[in-house]
Amino acid sequence: MKMVVAIVHHEDAPALVDSLLDQEFRATRLHSAGGFLKQSNATIVLGVEDAEVDEVLAIVRENCTSRTQVVNPMPPIMEPGEFFMPYPLEVELGGATVFVLPVERFERL
Repeated sequence: MKMVVAIVHHEDAPALVDSLLDQEFRATRLHSAGGFLKQSNATIVLGVEDAEVDEVLAIVRENCTSRTQVVNPMPPIMEPGEFFMPYPLEVELGGATVFVLPVERFERL
């Protein structure tokens, strides 16, 4: 048994959860936020048999696409009289970060 934890862009989460449910995988969606851009994410958690991990990863790949976005970086802490002109950065968002963890014990109560 494995626990799959997928951190995905909040726009990809509804389609991902629907696709998982269509394939009869039970999943829990948690709201989360990224540390770098402070944008909304969704963390999808599900328990699956070892043989089902590849199928779950395929569903994640199908539903979670990466995209680029232009952001302005946060200015550094400045001394009085200093001036900082932020230059926009193009960053890649979306896709998925997936952890597959071994489960020692699983019970549905």
